[in-house]
Amino acid sequence: MPVLLRFAVTQCFEELSYYGIQFNLVTFLKTVLHESNVGAARNYTNWQGACYIAPLVGAIIADSYLGRYLTTVAFFTVYLLGMAAMSISASFLKDGSSRSVMFFLGLYMMAIGAGGIKPCVQSFGADQFDDSSPAERLEKDSFFNWFFFAVYIGSFVAGTGVVWVQDHYGWAFGLWLPTLFVALAMASFLSGSNKYRVQKPLGSPIVRVFQVIVAAVRKWNVGLPQDDSLLHELPDKTPMADGHKLQHTPVLRFLDKAAVVFSAEELSASDPWRLCTVTQVEELKVIIGMLPIWANGIVFFTVLAQFSSTFLEQGRAMNKHVGAFAIPPASLASFDAVSVLIWVPVYDRVLVPAARRLTGNARGISELQRFGTGLLLSALVMTAAALVETRRLASAHGEGQASMSILWQVPQYFLVGASVVFACVGQAEFFYNEAPPSMRSLCSALALLTVALGSYTSSLVVTAVDRLTATGGKPGWIPDDLNVGHLDRFFWLLAAMSALNLAVFVYCARQYKCKNNVS
Repeated sequence: MPVLLRFAVTQCFEELSYYGIQFNLVTFLKTVLHESNVGAARNYTNWQGACYIAPLVGAIIADSYLGRYLTTVAFFTVYLLGMAAMSISASFLKDGSSRSVMFFLGLYMMAIGAGGIKPCVQSFGADQFDDSSPAERLEKDSFFNWFFFAVYIGSFVAGTGVVWVQDHYGWAFGLWLPTLFVALAMASFLSGSNKYRVQKPLGSPIVRVFQVIVAAVRKWNVGLPQDDSLLHELPDKTPMADGHKLQHTPVLRFLDKAAVVFSAEELSASDPWRLCTVTQVEELKVIIGMLPIWANGIVFFTVLAQFSSTFLEQGRAMNKHVGAFAIPPASLASFDAVSVLIWVPVYDRVLVPAARRLTGNARGISELQRFGTGLLLSALVMTAAALVETRRLASAHGEGQASMSILWQVPQYFLVGASVVFACVGQAEFFYNEAPPSMRSLCSALALLTVALGSYTSSLVVTAVDRLTATGGKPGWIPDDLNVGHLDRFFWLLAAMSALNLAVFVYCARQYKCKNNVS
């Protein structure tokens, strides 16, 4: 099986399992464990938080100790055991307390497993392509596109088929089905074990960062040499993670002091807390340089957080009937998945070849250009939502007019999918290609962290808007009855934030200098 297909199959099955739990978790907590609305919501958000903290743990273990392959296998095992525990709780345990304990044990094992493999399996898949080969380098660029394609196939099937099975055939079968999917994902991954290119871990990336900082601080009063070649570096024949050392750059010069050879004794001692290599210093410079680009992702995911919050509230206030059929507002999320499934092949097979001819860039457009296009689309998402809400309010306040159809929301969901294809895939490519080899899993985990920070930022903005606008007896912009509020103004606010974020991103992208390897 080709590498790209194997990892796509692995990811598709894993996402079928993950979303098969996420989409209906609150329903299980309320109907089977008999939790209150508040309790179910709290347990859901706590579990989601664990899912996005675990990637940092998995990344540190992968980069520091086990490597990406063994870490993926280990967390897949935890994932499978957690799913099995949840399934056993629903199938064989009748006592309320024991069922609850077993279910939550399995739920958090699943969160650790699913979160732990997220930064590893994607980076490990990209590791299978040799950057020195032009053909494989192009395959790697396609890998990120089809990896996300597989994610959204899993999401779409889970949100339709798996949830339907759980609702119609009960939770015993409904939990064993996602357990089967994660077992198939693990089997798919393991099937290529004898063919994988496995890179050895280079030690803790966190420790390497602090070694540079400590060494630089210790040499606070030491001057820098006029000739940068005098800075400490390993001999040319010393093997490196990817066969290359990083080239010295004239930025953040203070950090270069960590590579100043103060004495012959210091050089012979080889204490990394006192003397670091130029490559190690440049690794830290690369991470610091990527942070402004990383921060721009937070506002993007603040917009995407509306996908499962205010967009649903907007949909509930609209006419949900199309003929005799009532459309649940949450089901419109499937248009996001459909949009991704359309845009990925269009981007990979149509836009990239066309852009390649225009720009001469093998990727068509750079990772940063792709990310920026996604940020632009996120501003259009909120603009479309604001225009729909403005029209909905006019319809709701008009005498004798029918309420506005929920199908008017479809364009904003399609734009969400398009923005994901550009921004999320561009972000993944950027962090993998620019991250030092010893820190690729960690940087992938940091990229995933923007999802959680975007959700928290969304909550902060909603809370601030509510407190500032719902004063003096006014209903505010986002009241329980949206017909007396101004959700459109909230959407315009997010559109303005997205536009400002795009402007900041363009500035940061122009300032960013891609890393340079020394052959």
